[in-house]
Amino acid sequence: MNAETAVERDPAIRRNERLALLALACMALVWGYNWVVMKQVLAYVGPFDFAALRTLFGAAALLLVLKVLRRPMRIRAWPRVALLGVLQTGVFSALIQLALLQGGAGKTSILVYTMPFWVIPLAWVAFGERIRGVQWLALALAATGLVLILEPWNQHSGIVSEVLAIASGLCWALSTLVAKWIKRDYPMDALPLTAWQMLFGALALCIAAWMVPERPIEPMPYFYGALVYNAIMATALAWFLWLFALQHLSAGMAGLSSLGVPVVGVLSGWLELGEIPGGLELTGMILIGVALMVISVRSMGARK
Repeated sequence: MNAETAVERDPAIRRNERLALLALACMALVWGYNWVVMKQVLAYVGPFDFAALRTLFGAAALLLVLKVLRRPMRIRAWPRVALLGVLQTGVFSALIQLALLQGGAGKTSILVYTMPFWVIPLAWVAFGERIRGVQWLALALAATGLVLILEPWNQHSGIVSEVLAIASGLCWALSTLVAKWIKRDYPMDALPLTAWQMLFGALALCIAAWMVPERPIEPMPYFYGALVYNAIMATALAWFLWLFALQHLSAGMAGLSSLGVPVVGVLSGWLELGEIPGGLELTGMILIGVALMVISVRSMGARK
């Protein structure tokens, strides 16, 4: 009996795979809906204050998860981890909250998820990873989608929030290269690396929130609920679900499922906030979604 047949007949493996797919679906729902939460909470708190608080509590939640799971908490390459935290948690989170001040939750989620298309040329420059085959198609589709969403031929008030959202995707791409740089020289588990970089980024955001004057926080129930949702659901629980899924599914399959996050973001913004995209905007979103699927399917094929 070969290994593939054994996997097919082992009910425990099949059960874990089903649970992993369910975990990914729950993660997409939690992360996708959080775009609406991050948008609506800005009625009660400034963007820097909320970014600082949500990442600080999120880092504390992840460190608690490490403690409960009895996972090692020590990491190496502290300067690189600090740089990762400033980029991936600090600047990235601040740009998202600033984009959501005027931009829609669904559109912002789509524009932020242009991150893979920035990674491709950046990895070419930083690591010599050539752009090949369908990657060119994905880049062309994404670029066309961006043009349709931005509508540069029209002067509209939302352009600033759209540029901020794209900048957050670019920052996410830069942080991905830093993470790759860290793992190349200092291999370490994803969960402790995520927890510590988030703590560094949260501290940077706390400094920014202290320096940037914002209106006082309105201690309303939604504000506290948004903090709890971000710390417990969107950070501790979602990362646990993601890591569980990675243990029982291929990285390519798990990565493909992450496409559900911006889809849930767009649908949540439409249903709860009444964000109905126009014809060109919707076409641009669909083109970016197709480009993301092309990249994900190619990644799955490359790992086989």
